Amino acid sequence: MITGAHAILYSTNPEADRAFLREVLGLPHVDVGGGWLIFGLPPAEIAVHPAEESRHELYLLCDDVAAFVAEMATRNIACAPISDQRWGLLTEVVLPGGGKLGVYEPRHARPPQHGAPAAASRARPKAKAAKKPTKKPAKKATKKPARQPAKRAAKRAAKRTAKPKRRR
Repeated sequence: MITGAHAILYSTNPEADRAFLREVLGLPHVDVGGGWLIFGLPPAEIAVHPAEESRHELYLLCDDVAAFVAEMATRNIACAPISDQRWGLLTEVVLPGGGKLGVYEPRHARPPQHGAPAAASRARPKAKAAKKPTKKPAKKATKKPARQPAKRAAKRAAKRTAKPKRRR
């Protein structure tokens, strides 16, 4: 039934904000005509929270919010200080057009993507368990010199054309 989501950022400087999404965040995009760009996003999720007034918010998710803030700093883009929320680590970046965009590293479980198996949902990939050491240490592999096919072929050809040895 649902095949995706379309979010809209209203901006007083849409060209600058499009450049930010394209050049800074590196989001893939299509030009649907007249310079109107639609940007592809990674898999998304949606939640409904209680509020006094109905409104919408958009947050981007990342695996490491501190690394995101550091990357933005290398591009002279300021981010709000990282705040430790119950549900994740949050920062906010101000877009060139003045709008604010939340970016956070989630602590909560992630839902499966629409149409994907439920087993794919988890907050973070589990670390691989360390392999138990074997009782005997593995033997070191000795590297044999690589054979040269041309020399090998030449030796075979020489054997075929060589005169048979006489037995005494």
